Amino acid sequence: MRVLITGAGGQLGLDLAQLCSVSGDEVHAFAREGLDITSRSDVLSAVTSLRPEVVVNCGAWTAVDACEGDPDRALAANGVAVRWLAEACSRAQAHLVQISTDYVFDGTLDRPYHEWDDTDPQSVYGLTKMIGEQEALVLGTQATVVRTSWVCGRNGSNMVKTIMRLAGAHPQLSFVADQVGHPTFTHDLAVALRRIALDRLSGVVHVTNQSPCSWYQFACEVVAAMGGDPGIVQPIATADLQPVRPAPRPANSVLDNAVLRMGGYPMLRDFREPLRETVAFLQAQ
Repeated sequence: MRVLITGAGGQLGLDLAQLCSVSGDEVHAFAREGLDITSRSDVLSAVTSLRPEVVVNCGAWTAVDACEGDPDRALAANGVAVRWLAEACSRAQAHLVQISTDYVFDGTLDRPYHEWDDTDPQSVYGLTKMIGEQEALVLGTQATVVRTSWVCGRNGSNMVKTIMRLAGAHPQLSFVADQVGHPTFTHDLAVALRRIALDRLSGVVHVTNQSPCSWYQFACEVVAAMGGDPGIVQPIATADLQPVRPAPRPANSVLDNAVLRMGGYPMLRDFREPLRETVAFLQAQ
């Protein structure tokens, strides 16, 4: 497979590029410095000259709170950039895989969100990612929108590293118990993305590791994986967080991987397995 990966300097892009490389694919991986996806001319030039079979867009502005203060930048990076990628893919006859997020939902549903549920983003980040979905889906069966949630990995900044750092510096930690989701690990997600790209699966697909948990439960699992006492972690309510964050977080971020399940695809592992692998890797560094 000849694949072009944007956002290849981020935690997901790095793992996906490495996986595709060792799998024998022809990989053209671009970090933000190498390809500015907000530039229509740059995107058209790269895609039409390299003629990839698949473009996987891991590029995004994911600073959720910062997006609230700069909606134009968020729209350019998360929404309009996908229009340029879709246009380029149409010209090159490439399949577009667009990475999206649980933030397109309002988080009020009393069950896991499946692919056909109505979106209702409550933040600038969620709104601009929803716009990116719409821009990708203009391509019809030539595009896949992959929604995922609570992404963690061995590279970049993420909650596993944050919890490990805090646990090493403080005798007690507090994490919210009323926000629930599916932690998803990039080395598992990358495998699913490559399979989706090879199969040219189309439409909206939810891809996460399995077993829902709250951030409080997740922090307990991280501390336990470190060999520590999870009793140092205390549950709190989102309303008790100080200072108040600019962007609201969905209370329910649990995504039902219905399309994968009904399509006969294997589900990603229980999140605790890649969590333990990630913690062990980071502790060995």
